[in-house]
Amino acid sequence: MEKTESMHRNDIIDICKRVHANGWVAANDGNVSIKIGPDTVLCTPTGQSKGYLTTDQLIKVDMDGNKIEGSLEPSSEIKMHLDVYKNKTGVNAVVHAHPPYATGFAVAGVALDQCIMPEIVIGLGSIPIAKFGTPSTMEIPENIRPYLKEYCVFLLENHGALSVGSDVFQAYYRMESLELFAKINLVARLLGNVNVLSEDNVKKLIKVRQDFGMPLENYPGCRVDGRFIKEPATVVEALSTKDLINEVKASTTGKSEETDRTLKTTLDRNQSPNISQGLSRADKIEISIKNLIELITIVVNNVLKAGK
Repeated sequence: MEKTESMHRNDIIDICKRVHANGWVAANDGNVSIKIGPDTVLCTPTGQSKGYLTTDQLIKVDMDGNKIEGSLEPSSEIKMHLDVYKNKTGVNAVVHAHPPYATGFAVAGVALDQCIMPEIVIGLGSIPIAKFGTPSTMEIPENIRPYLKEYCVFLLENHGALSVGSDVFQAYYRMESLELFAKINLVARLLGNVNVLSEDNVKKLIKVRQDFGMPLENYPGCRVDGRFIKEPATVVEALSTKDLINEVKASTTGKSEETDRTLKTTLDRNQSPNISQGLSRADKIEISIKNLIELITIVVNNVLKAGK
């Protein structure tokens, strides 16, 4: 069922109260908006605490920021919201706040882009920092714009954070994930070590994302050793040597110790710990597991025949 304007108003108030209760805003900080039509956006007003707003205080503006309806004035940062709607398809809600841990990273100039937590790798990829811009000007929207294609959550240098979503709850939950990730990241740093996931494990997580039906197009990935990993593990990369041995043994006539030794030697020469290790991106080929098993089975059988 398509939501009515009244429902959207209630949703904004719900999110505003959550943001305020979480301590992500102080005084009149932050703003929330929902795109309720092709040229209509419902947004929070300027100069009002998000914890005490009422539905009748919300403002309607057009896509140029002109007020359509409301007794108060729209947030001065509505430009940031409107620019997102204009430049990122599928976005119908924007949440801006100053969650303390995430904003701490924004003030420190540290992007949350390392591959650390599975939930973040799968759900968001990573979070970049948009360069500082003067609030209420077009500087902030212009600095966010280069990241819009790939990212859904952004740190705003020396300012706060911004999250977007298909609806206001998705935008809010993305902000929630950002803040928890920032908090855990900080605790790990205080303990003296941030354990970054390996490239192989990150690729497996991205494969999980793919299996969940989440798009890989414009997925930002995350950073391992200075390089962003964006592609899922191939079938070959996801299988261990033991997995391949078992699969090939099932296709090989006889299961003698000689077969085991020959197969293990063949695999060890080509896969340590996986068949793609040591190959450059240009050298790698993709092969289905069925064809790989057939190929190795032929090699093993030929070796066994030659030894007779």
